[in-house]
Amino acid sequence: MCLIAGGIGSHLKPKFIKMIHAGKHRGRDSFGVWTNEGVLRSDNFDEISAIPDGRIGLIQCRLAIVGSRTHTQPFVNEISLVHNGEIYNHLLLRDYLQKQGMSFESDVDSEVILRLIEYFFGMGLSISDTIRRVMFMLNGDYAVAFSDNKKEKIYLFRDPVGIRPLYYSPNGFFASEKKVLWSIGEEAYPVKPGHLVEISKTGIKSIQIFSLSELTGKSFEFQKSEVSLSKMLDYSIRLRSPKNVGVLFSGGLDSSILALLASKYSNVILYTAGAEGSPDLEWARKVSEKLGLKLREFVFDLDDVENAVGNVIFAIEENNAMNLAIGIPLYFATKLAYRDRIKVLLSGQGADELFGGYYKYLRDPSLMYRDIFNLSERNLARDDKVAMFNSVEGRFPFLDLNIIRIALRTPVWYKINDNTRKYLLRRVALRLGLPEEVALREKKACQYGTSSQKLLKKIAKKYGMSMSSYTQLAFKKVFKRN
Repeated sequence: MCLIAGGIGSHLKPKFIKMIHAGKHRGRDSFGVWTNEGVLRSDNFDEISAIPDGRIGLIQCRLAIVGSRTHTQPFVNEISLVHNGEIYNHLLLRDYLQKQGMSFESDVDSEVILRLIEYFFGMGLSISDTIRRVMFMLNGDYAVAFSDNKKEKIYLFRDPVGIRPLYYSPNGFFASEKKVLWSIGEEAYPVKPGHLVEISKTGIKSIQIFSLSELTGKSFEFQKSEVSLSKMLDYSIRLRSPKNVGVLFSGGLDSSILALLASKYSNVILYTAGAEGSPDLEWARKVSEKLGLKLREFVFDLDDVENAVGNVIFAIEENNAMNLAIGIPLYFATKLAYRDRIKVLLSGQGADELFGGYYKYLRDPSLMYRDIFNLSERNLARDDKVAMFNSVEGRFPFLDLNIIRIALRTPVWYKINDNTRKYLLRRVALRLGLPEEVALREKKACQYGTSSQKLLKKIAKKYGMSMSSYTQLAFKKVFKRN
């Protein structure tokens, strides 16, 4: 995980220095800069002033998780490239590419993206056809920027779900977070999931390369959905679980499935946060005992929440009151994980949209399809930014493309059956061995289950404000923006 940033212009050095300072919380291990005038990589941020000037360039600040800690991007060859995210099938792709005669300079997962681009370029494919083939081969979370070093263009693309954030400005700059662009006076627009953005001196172009709608197809029978989902959840969780892994845990269906399966492959610690007496905190304690897994908890009160508001607003970069309430417990849980030196937390994000978890789906099941396509900026960007504020990477096993394919091919009546939401997923949970009271539990949304929204309303009331007005004021104080 990391910050990626850069852009096209003149005399870029002062702006690049500001961008690194504004985004280095995403990658405190090292930084690297490539411009048309040179390259600098260092694990000492005091050396930022020595970065090369230029008129086109790429930046990375790295949080080392996969591969050697000493290898910092950008990769620089005929193509220069930076990547934020993880490629879970990188070993298979590395083996495939080596058999095609491609060589590697590192053990970092990001390098397979560079070599795939080089490989398909070598076949004479266009940029768009190349990136489409790359997307079909990658299993992972990725926001990527690269330049061909000759035409002075930068290309940006994101995975089809949009798990990792990436923004660009109309003036030719880009970054993993809005605040990095704001720091140099630029506006920020999201690179849409599955899209390729071209930045050049003549402007910005964006085209869609891959849509999740391509994963739809012939509907599955119930048994096929159940068996396929059971197997793919196990596979997806195994891929995303390093030796030591945390789970964002509420004692609900989704996080309990993650905890149960991850414990087959890793040393698992469960992390939860909530006000004393909140349903999620009480259930997390109860279910962690049933699973026999260690639970680390942060019990927050009114003062804790008020003191955290500024940091959470800084992380989520918006004045949305609901996202602030959801971000509060995530902030405290990831802070605990950071103190324990746990760099990866598994999250159940996406399960509700894919398998019919929200009450609104009882009235209109078609909303599931819409919500799956809108996960990126609504939920995933928030969760990524809050976790990365504490130098922790969130991973989302339910959003593996193989699981999304199963969900899109599973009829609605298997997901919502006789007013039972997540019917298929509950059946899978029982099949995997979860206790019935856990598998069948109806869970409240995070902001209610942890009581974070209740405490935020009390804080806002203390100042004679609504929660929405309080959030807007906090945003203005942090960013000096309306």
